[in-house]
Amino acid sequence: MAEPNTPQNVPPSSSSSSGKVPADMNNGHANNTNKSFSGQKIHYPNPPDASNPDPATLREQWKFAIRQYSKWYSHAWGTAILAGVSFFALGWVIKGSNPLPSFGRHDDSPPPPDKADEAPR
Repeated sequence: MAEPNTPQNVPPSSSSSSGKVPADMNNGHANNTNKSFSGQKIHYPNPPDASNPDPATLREQWKFAIRQYSKWYSHAWGTAILAGVSFFALGWVIKGSNPLPSFGRHDDSPPPPDKADEAPR
């Protein structure tokens, strides 16, 4: 059996018993005072080109971008139309009839009178 005074979930280490704060931490924040950013060159993951590409390359990239945009645009419209038809069909199934009552009904006659309006016999 383990010793009753030793915590079982904490690994033994020399820093846990001393109670000192690590040098790179201060009040829960990383201590960045030793790093200076003056004079350092920023390295971008995707640096810009040194010169403009030739017109043929630009034309090819522009055509590709137009094709991609057109494809995404048509897919978005197709998805929107499919969603609209699907919700209309779902409403038809739930209601059991046309979910848009004004669509398909062209009655200009007044609605039938209520039972409360009739005189008692």
